[in-house]
Amino acid sequence: MSEPSAADISDFLAALAGRDPSDPDGYADLMTRKADLLERIAAARPGDADAAEVAANARARAEQLTSTDR
Repeated sequence: MSEPSAADISDFLAALAGRDPSDPDGYADLMTRKADLLERIAAARPGDADAAEVAANARARAEQLTSTDR
């Protein structure tokens, strides 16, 4: 897993800025992308407990949003 590039982050931010607020599935997809990026950042910094915690929280929220039980 490689650290995200500036282009990866820029693409995510552009998608976030252009999202349709009335589309909950689109929001869930974006939060999954966010979790992916944060996990890649945390993986590139194995000693950074804060980065790992932020990534874990983002993944938990993304999974909550994409759960079929919502």
